[in-house]
Amino acid sequence: MSEAPGLSEQYRTASPWPLFVALGLPLSEVGVLFGLFPVAVAGLLLFCGSIAGLLSESEYAATPWPAVGVSGVLCLAVGAWFLYGGPNLPLRGQAVGAAGILLVAGAVVGKLVAFSQREPTV
Repeated sequence: MSEAPGLSEQYRTASPWPLFVALGLPLSEVGVLFGLFPVAVAGLLLFCGSIAGLLSESEYAATPWPAVGVSGVLCLAVGAWFLYGGPNLPLRGQAVGAAGILLVAGAVVGKLVAFSQREPTV
């Protein structure tokens, strides 16, 4: 009988992403609460990037870049809603919008770099 049934050496025992997912949103809210714009944006970048990393690690996505781009577009929409349509929360809307811009730009650059490093097929 095996000492550790069901476990294999090929599987990792823990993933670092859940910790970063759990820290991203509170960090962003702390930044909004105290008026620290860079902290709010960094928290949203950490949250969205960690979700993209979690999706690619669990093999729901081949690469994290599409998930980063989609979360960036969603952040842009939510940021615009906070600024113009819903409650008038300018700092939160600006932080979410800025994070969206950075996420979309990061997705484009990441996809281009991944594409340029791809081996040509013959």
